[in-house]
Amino acid sequence: MPKKRVLVGMSGGVDSSAAAALLLEQGYEVVGATMDLLPDGPSPDLADAKRVASALGIEHHVLPFQKEFAKEVMNPFCSEYLAGRTPNPCIFCNRAIKFGEMVKAADRLCCDFVATGHYARIEFDQSRGRFLLKRADTRKDQSYVLYHLSQHQLSRVLLPLAPYTKDEIRAIAARYALPVAHKGESQEICFVKNNDYASFVTAFTGKDTPPGDFVDEQGQVIGRHKGILHYTIGQRKGLGQSFGRHMYVSQIDPAKNTVCLVESGREYFSGLTATHLNAVAFDRFPASFEAQAMIRYQAKPAPCRVELMGEDRVKVTFQTAQRAVTPGQSVVFYEGDTVLGGGVIDAGLPASETHRPPETV
Repeated sequence: MPKKRVLVGMSGGVDSSAAAALLLEQGYEVVGATMDLLPDGPSPDLADAKRVASALGIEHHVLPFQKEFAKEVMNPFCSEYLAGRTPNPCIFCNRAIKFGEMVKAADRLCCDFVATGHYARIEFDQSRGRFLLKRADTRKDQSYVLYHLSQHQLSRVLLPLAPYTKDEIRAIAARYALPVAHKGESQEICFVKNNDYASFVTAFTGKDTPPGDFVDEQGQVIGRHKGILHYTIGQRKGLGQSFGRHMYVSQIDPAKNTVCLVESGREYFSGLTATHLNAVAFDRFPASFEAQAMIRYQAKPAPCRVELMGEDRVKVTFQTAQRAVTPGQSVVFYEGDTVLGGGVIDAGLPASETHRPPETV
């Protein structure tokens, strides 16, 4: 019986490199591929990926996805920021590029599966007849950024890093003498230099947002902001002026061009609404259910109740108010270690005095 052939997305980092090595150990025929995404030429990481592929003795391809990346990731990223929202571009990329275009590339290269260096688990549940997405066994878990994968995508994906810690992955890379075994991790968005989102959006689109008013909860003007593009919910630093006390961004209104600021303890929300839903553990969201919700990557899961409000909208009510619920970010629902599904936060629901955590009232 021929070996199953796997296309491994190789970023030039230690995680994807170790993923390729582990799949070789497991008996797969491994093919490496590095996505060329940015308009200003190949990333320096491409050379590292090629060196790893050579060290492992595997085939390697460069996949030119610049047009797809601009359309599916960079354009919506900019549109969201210009609309006063804060997107997570990694989720756009995972859905459309890493597990969208990559699956198409796998078909062209006669590969049965796609694999990446993400830390999460995929299991088939016989009783449900569905592929389930689950947390990895370690604190490195990245299931949050994979919640939008379809059943077809989940059926084609292998995630070999799930049982391992980061230190164990580095040890595996060192055992194979891979040149990236001790390479550091990038914490920034790959297409945004120096983490300067506003400058990127302006340069990429030629658009900016005009200055406007800072307002308080009563709508009274308390200062001037430099454009909604420069702010996000929960922000305290970088407001551009002093108010004599800590103030936090609690709401951005692009229609009125205002940024609402509140005092410490009032940046909490009792719940949220979310759209662009994707159910993972069931065909569609039930009318209501209890879950643990994560409102941003690496956030602490919060107990909540989820209620369906139509074909593509849910209302989420937290047991305890949550800080800085941010439109544009994703909310992902868990039952234990299983991802139930998720959606994109549309709006936060402000907390009453009685619903805020006791230390903030």
